[in-house]
Amino acid sequence: MLVAFVLVLSPSAPAADEKAVRAVLDAQVAAWNKGDLDGFMAGYWKDEALTFISGGTLTQGWEPTRERYVKRYQAEGKDKMGTLGFDELHHVPLGPDAAMVRGRFKLVRGGQTDTGRFTLVFRKFPDGWKIIHDHTSVPEKPEKK
Repeated sequence: MLVAFVLVLSPSAPAADEKAVRAVLDAQVAAWNKGDLDGFMAGYWKDEALTFISGGTLTQGWEPTRERYVKRYQAEGKDKMGTLGFDELHHVPLGPDAAMVRGRFKLVRGGQTDTGRFTLVFRKFPDGWKIIHDHTSVPEKPEKK
């Protein structure tokens, strides 16, 4: 017996989901630019299964990911968090409760500008869309001669 499943979404569902996902990213940028790390972290799934990959290092869990941000951007002797921006955002629906977003970040702080690429996997929870996986990469710095 052949059983087929057909997923029917209203035409507005993908657009509404994309808008909701982008709202999470907009809220993260706004929080970051106010120096509100906890507001920024609200976009992430608060679970030990959250994954964050950057610089060849895997960080597992919401709290360790938050601690990583604190060490990198708020530790004593560090400049303020600076000004963050996202662009080149490309939203890819992966189903009714999942999406992927590719984009580019730009972070200006202490007279230095860092840029890089990211791929985020979002999942829709009862309380909204959250990032469940973040893979961020920055270009390698050329070796000084």
